[in-house]
Amino acid sequence: MPDGALARAVADPCPDIGVAFARGTAESPGVGNIGQAFVDAMRAQAAPRTVGVHGVNYPASNDFNGAGFQANILDGVRDLRDHVRGVVSVCPQTQMVIGGYSQGAMVAEFATADALPEEVPGVPQPLPTDVADKVVAVVLLGKPNGASSVKYGAPVAGPGPGFAGKTLQLCAPEDPVCALDPAAPWNPAAHSAYVPNGMVGEGAAFAVGRLTAPPPPLRSAAP
Repeated sequence: MPDGALARAVADPCPDIGVAFARGTAESPGVGNIGQAFVDAMRAQAAPRTVGVHGVNYPASNDFNGAGFQANILDGVRDLRDHVRGVVSVCPQTQMVIGGYSQGAMVAEFATADALPEEVPGVPQPLPTDVADKVVAVVLLGKPNGASSVKYGAPVAGPGPGFAGKTLQLCAPEDPVCALDPAAPWNPAAHSAYVPNGMVGEGAAFAVGRLTAPPPPLRSAAP
């Protein structure tokens, strides 16, 4: 990550918590609407701790054609991994939270995988253990699964061993994008319901619950 970009990504002093969130398909650059709601929930639940935010820089395009879709996802994986490594190197006390919605949830999952399928070209190196240890939680909202993964030619990858125990995957009832059961009832509107149905707040609570307690404030010296 360029020095200027890293300087913008982490405040001085370093934030207590760093959130890196990958937006959903066709959302405006940044964290997207779902991501902003997640960040807002994190700030409310983690107060008074400070929260730094990075919107994963990748196209998030609606070009779901096999190789193009994979390249799109890998752009996000590279940016996310570079960002986490950069923050950890500059702010070793910052606790990192990775999140993603829809297509962005695939980016987040792939970024925390220790290996991707051989058919995926140009796979970036996985996060080293000392960096992965600084990530306290991974929250995946509406990640394409089952039939939608097959439809878009998306490779299957789960979280690596260092992330499996701290990853929460949430799928709204009847969401056709993340549903695993093709026979289950589908409601396309469900894929946009993660804020009103409470799952964004649930994901934030999961992440906040995994934070280590901040150190006690320093006592002023006795006169």
